Amino acid sequence: MSRHGRRNRPFYRINAIEKHLARNGKIIENLGWYDPLVQDWDKAVSLNEDRVRHWLSVGAQPSETVRDILARRGVIDADQRRQEVEARIARKQVIKDKAAAKAGAVFS
Repeated sequence: MSRHGRRNRPFYRINAIEKHLARNGKIIENLGWYDPLVQDWDKAVSLNEDRVRHWLSVGAQPSETVRDILARRGVIDADQRRQEVEARIARKQVIKDKAAAKAGAVFS
């Protein structure tokens, strides 16, 4: 998502972009837009769903925010999104547990 708009009035474009480029850097393809201040969800998001599915099929990895938008629009499975979030939380807990065990071993 590249941020546009003005101060206190954000507007985001959903783009296909190389992972290593800046957020507002050179885009490969514009896939839609998101206006977070619009109350009606149908008017807040516009997506070219065919192209989004194409990019996902060739291995594109959406950011967490875009993944939430895609799940809410039904482009990806919401249960899959929920499982990904739970897995990420579990991985963070394992890392935290390992760090605590290592710190305990150092100070013992």
